Amino acid sequence: MTATIAKKNLELNKLKKRLRRNVGQAIADYNMIQDGDKVMVCLSGGKDSYTLLDILMNLQKHAPIDFEIIAVNLDQKQPGFPEHILPEYLSKIGVPFHIIEKDTYSIVKEIVPEGKTTCGICSRLRRGSLYGYARQNGITKIALGHHRDDIIETAFLNMFYGSKVKAMPPKLLSDDKTNILIRPLAYCKESDIIRYSEQQDFPIIPCNLCGSQENMQRQVIKEMLQGWEKQHPGRLENIFRSLQNISPSQLADNALFNFKDLELQRQKPTGNEDTAHDDLQYPLAREG
Repeated sequence: MTATIAKKNLELNKLKKRLRRNVGQAIADYNMIQDGDKVMVCLSGGKDSYTLLDILMNLQKHAPIDFEIIAVNLDQKQPGFPEHILPEYLSKIGVPFHIIEKDTYSIVKEIVPEGKTTCGICSRLRRGSLYGYARQNGITKIALGHHRDDIIETAFLNMFYGSKVKAMPPKLLSDDKTNILIRPLAYCKESDIIRYSEQQDFPIIPCNLCGSQENMQRQVIKEMLQGWEKQHPGRLENIFRSLQNISPSQLADNALFNFKDLELQRQKPTGNEDTAHDDLQYPLAREG
């Protein structure tokens, strides 16, 4: 029994170190947080945002730079929402926080027909309220809890349903150029976050508005990707890395690469060329 407990504690310690390392690496790679930043952690009450806040608070203690953290929750006035949970938890861990009260729930229910997915309009209303608070309170970075799997799922959603190759960037300047969004969990796997959340026993608050919408397109994509990962472990990591390794000249976007004027870049042959470009990219397997 003692050996089992020791093994479990060792695995949990490795998990914690891995998540902190991944977050630290993402922050460094994309220069997400600078000295003097005031970081607003958007806390929904779900596993991802709890994990994000927990890890950022730990990094705040050990990072070589000084930055502030404020946890902000948008109370959307969903029926039955346990308003006391987040304030009690945030007071207990000693982090500054603010609760924005805005009845976006009624707006969503009024606009979206029964049976239709609500995430689109809900997220836009949420974003507007959070952006506004950030502008009015000197927030320099808005930290969101999207993880690696969210980013991959979004890429496929945009390809399958939007005819676009785009996802969720780890760092983003808002359309109005006033807010910078960061996603410090960009390198973290959802499975790790689930385990960490369970281990930390975060007081999870389910979303009654959209949490039970099993037929959402995102859920279909998630199941597809999970099936791939089960059959071919490591495939999701390869997909994510491909998002960091784009070759515009090997795609088909005229706005991203100047295909029309390639003739201007063409050079006259010298007579010494004897290897096709494709041979360099895809060498033939040797026989025998």
